Amino acid sequence: MKRIYSVLVENRSGVLAKVAGLFARRCFNIDSLAVGETFEKGVSNITIVSSGEKATLEQIEKQLNKKLDVIKVKTFSEEESLSRELILVKVRFNKNNRRELLEICDALGAQIADISKSMMTIQMCDVPEKTAALMEMLASISVVEVARTGTLALPKCILSEKQ
Repeated sequence: MKRIYSVLVENRSGVLAKVAGLFARRCFNIDSLAVGETFEKGVSNITIVSSGEKATLEQIEKQLNKKLDVIKVKTFSEEESLSRELILVKVRFNKNNRRELLEICDALGAQIADISKSMMTIQMCDVPEKTAALMEMLASISVVEVARTGTLALPKCILSEKQ
């Protein structure tokens, strides 16, 4: 079972280390982690995707709420959220596989962000499953480098209106 935690925290040094330390000390798994400032000065949002038993996931929420630097914790499932991930993939290409690369990008909605005579950087912002599919399709091509963000997520609007 997976759970997404949207944790509003005070934007101070050491806060991320404290949150990550909580997971490490209690042997909780982090599948994905992303941090960014919010529109509110001095407040950041940590988005954590974790998996485990229902009791473990509930324990994570309780432990996060106990942290002094934590302002608010929201949790939701993958089905209740809108999730996105950004991936940048640098590939080496030649005249034999260039068309195949362009077709893969077209089929998955990825874009060419940068290109030279023999290298291409592909970018894609989509659900984690689609970014994983892009990596699978590029596996047979010479991948040089990959940069991937953690999952960013918000509750779907219908859920937000009910709260």
